[in-house]
Amino acid sequence: MSRWTAYLNTSKIIIEDYNGRIPLSTWLKDFFRQHKQMGSKDRKIISQAVYSFYRLGHSINSLSLEEKILIGLFLCNRSSNELLASFKPLWNDSISISLPEKAAFLEKESVYWIADAVFPWQGELSSKVDKDLFGLSHLQQPDLFLRVRPHQQETVSLKLTGAGIPFTKLIDNCIVLANATKIDELLQVDEEVVIQDYNSQRVGDFFNLQNKQSGQQTITLWDCCAGSGGKSIMAYDLNPEIKLTVSDSRVSILQNLKQRFQHAGVTKYNSYVTDLSVSGSTMPPGKFEYIIADVPCSGSGTWARTPEQLYFFDPGKISYYNDLQEKIISQIIPKLKDLGRLIYVTCSIFSKENEGMVNFIQKNFGLQLEIMEILTGYEMKADTMFVAVFKKV
Repeated sequence: MSRWTAYLNTSKIIIEDYNGRIPLSTWLKDFFRQHKQMGSKDRKIISQAVYSFYRLGHSINSLSLEEKILIGLFLCNRSSNELLASFKPLWNDSISISLPEKAAFLEKESVYWIADAVFPWQGELSSKVDKDLFGLSHLQQPDLFLRVRPHQQETVSLKLTGAGIPFTKLIDNCIVLANATKIDELLQVDEEVVIQDYNSQRVGDFFNLQNKQSGQQTITLWDCCAGSGGKSIMAYDLNPEIKLTVSDSRVSILQNLKQRFQHAGVTKYNSYVTDLSVSGSTMPPGKFEYIIADVPCSGSGTWARTPEQLYFFDPGKISYYNDLQEKIISQIIPKLKDLGRLIYVTCSIFSKENEGMVNFIQKNFGLQLEIMEILTGYEMKADTMFVAVFKKV
């Protein structure tokens, strides 16, 4: 048996054994830990084959596992691939051509045959999502985005340039790098930069956290589904004087948030462990001028980063998350001050989690919608997100 056949067989074994219950990256680490005879090159070739398979979603399921892996390698990569070259040398010789050209190479009339098949729930999409571009975006790994913290632009640029790492500055505080770039040993994460997708950074454009007139109280803000605190740190960078409260249902997540806040220099805040999907759960005291609700969601706008989630997604989960979002929103809106603002955020492209929730909020709580926008990332190798800002009048 050639080593290329062994690579392909190992990839098939992984795909047959993996069930999607834990992240694929974690599963692969465990698998390779148990097979220490595989070197770094072996791991890279096998991982690329497995990820290329999942990037095709449920398309071309009529083909064999081996055929689908090879088509995935051809469609999802632009540089020569040794595994593909050993089985499909003509495909590998043409791997750098565009997706429309690859469709023709595979004797398909249009590349959109794959876009339609990769993402089969197109009837559930938010109205302003381009279904074709979104479907095709799953064929490539998104980029790595950094938000440069205040007064760190020069330091970060000098470090990246000195290390010979290519980067692009999108805006003053947003840098884009190749996804596999190793920055942990070069940059002080959370102190100099925050690892944060471009559109997650853009959510900060919807904050209005400027200090009030002299003599008035400091702005109060509650990040009610704070996770690891990326948006809280961004809010702090926009206005270090804000009175910040964070909460999450998971103790371990808030412990991680505490460590991040220490690195970021965020020292004054209140923290609560609370499950906002449960009626009567613990709530922070008082009311807030701003509530950020980056609610639990399907995460469908980020599946290009984790294509295994696309492959194993149960469409029944859309209603599950919608129900969860309604419960959370119903709990937090009474904590909003008069004239206060609710910033509702998802990383979903499903209308039920986005426009559907906007309708729910307006119908049941009478908040005034100020802005609603899909932040599309599929044209620039970023995540796609949804944001809506409401005012309590």
